[in-house]
Amino acid sequence: MATEPEPPARRTPPAQTSRSAARAETPAPVESPARAAREGAVGGSRRPAGLAAGRITPVVSRGLPTRSGDSTPDWLEPAMAANGIGSFDWDIRRDVLEGDPRACAILGLDAGRFDRSSGAFLAMLHPEDAPVVRRRVERAVTELGQCGAYYRTVFPGGELHAVRFRGRVLADAFGRASRMVGFVWDATVELHKRERAGELAMLREERSRFIKEAARALSEAVTVRDVARVFTELPLPGLPPDGLVLASLEAGRLHVLGASGYRSEDMHPFHRSPLLPIHPGAEAVRTRLPVFIGSREEYRERYPEAWGLLAERFPRSAWAFLPLIASGRVIGVCLVSFDDDRELDTDERTLLTTLGGLVAQSLARARLHDAEHELAAGLQRVMLPRTVPSVPGVTTAVRYLAAGSGLQIGGDWYDVVPLPGGHVGLVIGDVQGHDVHAAGIMGQLRIALRAYAAEGHPPAAVMARASRFLADLDTDHFATCTYAEVNVDYGVVYAVRAGHLDPVLRRSDGTGVVMPVVGGLPLGVAPDEEYRVTRFSLDPGETVVLCTDGLVEARDMDLDTGFARLCEAVGRPLPARGESAQDPLELLADRIASQAADSTEREDDIALLLLRWDGPAGGLAAQQLRRRIGQADLARISELRGELRDALRRWGVPELVDTAELLASELVTNAIRHTDRDAMFTARLYREPAAGTRLRVEVEDESDLWPTRRTPGEQASSGRGLMLVEALADGWGVEPRGTGKRMWFELGL
Repeated sequence: MATEPEPPARRTPPAQTSRSAARAETPAPVESPARAAREGAVGGSRRPAGLAAGRITPVVSRGLPTRSGDSTPDWLEPAMAANGIGSFDWDIRRDVLEGDPRACAILGLDAGRFDRSSGAFLAMLHPEDAPVVRRRVERAVTELGQCGAYYRTVFPGGELHAVRFRGRVLADAFGRASRMVGFVWDATVELHKRERAGELAMLREERSRFIKEAARALSEAVTVRDVARVFTELPLPGLPPDGLVLASLEAGRLHVLGASGYRSEDMHPFHRSPLLPIHPGAEAVRTRLPVFIGSREEYRERYPEAWGLLAERFPRSAWAFLPLIASGRVIGVCLVSFDDDRELDTDERTLLTTLGGLVAQSLARARLHDAEHELAAGLQRVMLPRTVPSVPGVTTAVRYLAAGSGLQIGGDWYDVVPLPGGHVGLVIGDVQGHDVHAAGIMGQLRIALRAYAAEGHPPAAVMARASRFLADLDTDHFATCTYAEVNVDYGVVYAVRAGHLDPVLRRSDGTGVVMPVVGGLPLGVAPDEEYRVTRFSLDPGETVVLCTDGLVEARDMDLDTGFARLCEAVGRPLPARGESAQDPLELLADRIASQAADSTEREDDIALLLLRWDGPAGGLAAQQLRRRIGQADLARISELRGELRDALRRWGVPELVDTAELLASELVTNAIRHTDRDAMFTARLYREPAAGTRLRVEVEDESDLWPTRRTPGEQASSGRGLMLVEALADGWGVEPRGTGKRMWFELGL
């Protein structure tokens, strides 16, 4: 039964033994016009029985076959012998294969011991090649054409050889396949060449892949340390080095950035040392060309002075010194060393030179990044407070996270300001922009606002003056800000907001809530803006969280979602004080900052300020309230009355609230109206076992004008203040202070 012709098999590199190595030659079939008729006459296929069954029965002779009528030219045998070509003759009908001695030698057959079985002959071929050879022969027989193949054969000793053959099928008088005659020759050398070519191709592909991976890894290296780490971990293909050293060159001195294969103590003497002119690395730097040394003898011959100083200390036998050139300037040198003698070929030297160029560009970029980062970090450190002052009664924690791109500097800032009377002011703000200009404005505004607060001005006045100051700078920038003054004695907060975010509170039950604060325009927008104060109280252990918008707002996160995440982070449980080596407030600050610190693409910088009111010692509020009242600041009197009410309730004497509030208001109003200076208000509660509990309120001013008790008429609108004090207080009086006076009254339970 005839078989359909198959297309030639795909060519496969001989080194890949898992694929077929048989190679088809282009067949040139002999067409017979009467082939169909003859096939019909004989009533069968030309394919012999042995071949159809997958069997070829070879009969090997010790000499050339001799057939009647054959005529062999005299020059053919010497030509075949000179070229190592053997011949074969396959009788297709008898299924007998004959070959000359050269063919037997090429195929690895021993004519005297060969068992003449088809199985033994096919077993000599490579398992992947035998079926391919059989199909090629079957096709040639079917088509009365020619065939050829390149295949591997296994000699009895196990050696792998390659063989090529070429044959043509001859037809008898009836047009049927009768014989196949052809040549066979050894192709083992060609096999080795193919294997070597395959190995070289694989090595080139591996090196090309290595260059791509190295370029990708070095492009992702941000800092100089990253570049050194990537370089010392590179697996060079085909020539794995035993030592790698990367050093930058600064003012003629080497700075070792990273090394592998060398101990750190061996590299220490070379760090920050001058590059000697006798050293091969100096030649690489001077000529801007790599220096390759293939053996220790070559090193000793070319650099005898450096050999005695350096090479004998390290057990290396081959070196490559690569200059690192970026923007036309040598910025360093890298060393690749080997334990054995190594004469690097052209491809290997090209690979190392290319690697040196990649490392140089990456190192130059990383050095520029580190310089910019250091500049930005230094400027930011100068602009922000170096330390947060410690204020008794409260605990603070601060964090600053630079933007993930650009100069990593911006206009966000925080500050903690100790205030008169033991109170503390909290400042959080953000100047428009993310550049050096914004950072400079931020520094000026921070200092001005701190000065206004430290002078004792109320929060609304501090914010108004800061807005006027920024407008006077004429920078075309505005700033958002929140200023909160905390009464440390009893935990009352007076907050003012200028276009900034509301604070978040961590309540005593562990929940996080947003505290609404009345807002005004950003600083610098309207110099005459008047800001309103929002007052709220804290219980011991409660925390105020102030932040800038970079924490709660981003390209993929709106403000509501950001505040929800912040409140969730603030409300999660914390260890109690004493259960952890770190203060719970610091743990809370780390938790909040970690939500944004994991992103290198952060678009905005972040300032974070936390304050926890620890409460009075022993669980009782401090028994003193001290406040400064500014001249002509009548609104401050209303705030003072509220503070006094809260203080008396916390001190446990609510029955004194109404009388104390009325009399304190009279004394403060009298001092403000009849003097041209500020007044200082002080309230103290004394608990004495003998005399009982009494409240003393004092109002100090710098005026020498003493109050005069009057008797107003029924229609008079003033003059009754001292009358009320005298009627309701248990005692009152006026005391001189050297400069000014002190008015006081006392109330007892």
